Amino acid sequence: MPKHGKKYDQASKLVDATMFYQPQEAADLVKKVAYANFDETVEVHFKLGIDPRHADQQVRSTATLPHGTGKQIRVIVFAEGEAARIALEQGIEKVGSDDLVREIEAGFLDFDLSLAMADQMGKVGKLGRILGRRGLMPNPRSGTVVRQVEDLPQVLSEVRGGRVEFRNDRTGLLHVGIGKKSFSEGQITDNMLALVEAVNRVKPTGAKGVYIQSITLTTSMSPGVHLDVAATLAAASAQR
Repeated sequence: MPKHGKKYDQASKLVDATMFYQPQEAADLVKKVAYANFDETVEVHFKLGIDPRHADQQVRSTATLPHGTGKQIRVIVFAEGEAARIALEQGIEKVGSDDLVREIEAGFLDFDLSLAMADQMGKVGKLGRILGRRGLMPNPRSGTVVRQVEDLPQVLSEVRGGRVEFRNDRTGLLHVGIGKKSFSEGQITDNMLALVEAVNRVKPTGAKGVYIQSITLTTSMSPGVHLDVAATLAAASAQR
């Protein structure tokens, strides 16, 4: 196994690997053990009791984080007419239809998320091989396909603010960034609980036994802090 550096080893001494922490305690501790000289991303890692080989045990949805992610999200919108006008008024710099499709086919990928009005999906579909492999394809399950023009301002506000998409990997794990280490303990806790509630809410119908088996809070570089799953679920439910 690879050896960790001295700073990591020193930080690890502050974390009791046999203990399961309360949400606020975990947030406090993660800030204390984050040692890197940049504003690390705070992450939550879940081990889920699912079999990702089965279609009825996939976990994919979104969560709205009350304090945002701390990251500037670059958004493009596939839209025409009134929807395009609204998107431009909301400050979206790249809005289009066939022209935007052609730009992406020509190599334009300078964005973090794409939204599409439902009537544009016939055109956007041809970009599946380009956007799909990068996780940028608009999808109804992730809330990035908008059906009603009047819903577009709220969706744009959410995705540029604190809405994050989550999806299990091939091993049944889930990894989601929820903020930065510069956030306060309260902000980290609130964002974490909002994510936990969202993940718990979309338990697949095919999942058997214990759904959320473990939750770990960490930053990009620091050791992980294990949470008390029952206490965290209770706190997330109470915050809803």
